[in-house]
Amino acid sequence: MTNTDQFLERIQQPFFYRLYLLRHLPSAFFAGLRIQYADVNKAVVRVPYKWFTKNPFRSTYFACLSMAAEMSTGILAMAHLYKKEPKISMLVVNLEAIFLKKASGKTVFECEDGLLIEQTIREAAASGKATIFKARSIGTDSNGDIVAEFNITWSFKAKGQPSTVKTPI
Repeated sequence: MTNTDQFLERIQQPFFYRLYLLRHLPSAFFAGLRIQYADVNKAVVRVPYKWFTKNPFRSTYFACLSMAAEMSTGILAMAHLYKKEPKISMLVVNLEAIFLKKASGKTVFECEDGLLIEQTIREAAASGKATIFKARSIGTDSNGDIVAEFNITWSFKAKGQPSTVKTPI
């Protein structure tokens, strides 16, 4: 079993997942984000519509949608970085979103960029330079209608190397 497989198996165990969220991402814990599925190429994350995630307009607050979209891309990156040598840091450097429909129920975000993320991480490790990748996450409602589309730009860099990525301001 590879390190990536170990990470994915562990993160999909409810006890370890919730413990991780409570320790490192308490907002995601209280929002009720759940991983529905994850493998080396694809991650699916669900955000519920409930008291903690709603806004005054009877829809899911955009920040909660953003959190789920980021998690669907970040889980893939973390899986490919798990126990990797050299150590690689990851950081969101940009986020673009388009909201197409009111999210008034459970919303599911799906990212299918895992293998491209892995390739970008390999490039960062080989070059020692910061590399960026724009991951796409699509959010759908229970009817399968697209609620939102997110493009989350990640920067990957071997630790101990000076950064060469210019972050947009």
